Amino acid sequence: MAASELDPLLLDPTRLSIVALLAATKWAEFGWVRDEVGLSDSALSKQITNLAKADYVEVKKGYVGKRPRTWLSLGTPGHEALRAHIAALHGIVARSEEVGSAHHAEEPG
Repeated sequence: MAASELDPLLLDPTRLSIVALLAATKWAEFGWVRDEVGLSDSALSKQITNLAKADYVEVKKGYVGKRPRTWLSLGTPGHEALRAHIAALHGIVARSEEVGSAHHAEEPG
């Protein structure tokens, strides 16, 4: 895996956190995701819009009683993107460990 295989959308730590959190749930209420990731409503909404445009996140709106609610779910493309992104990160780490163990330079002196 090369660094070029990292998902540009998931390079942002906030979007990566949202996707990783949603990967562990079937559906999550917007307010819970907001609180867990530590964002304002507007900041989370902006990030969800970006992720939804890429078909990573599905958004459903409805009501609980008379109160409007928004639920979020990580779609199949989002799960696949997260798996590939994590694999690319693991590849970068593995290569750095291989290079580090193969290259034992003397301390400059």
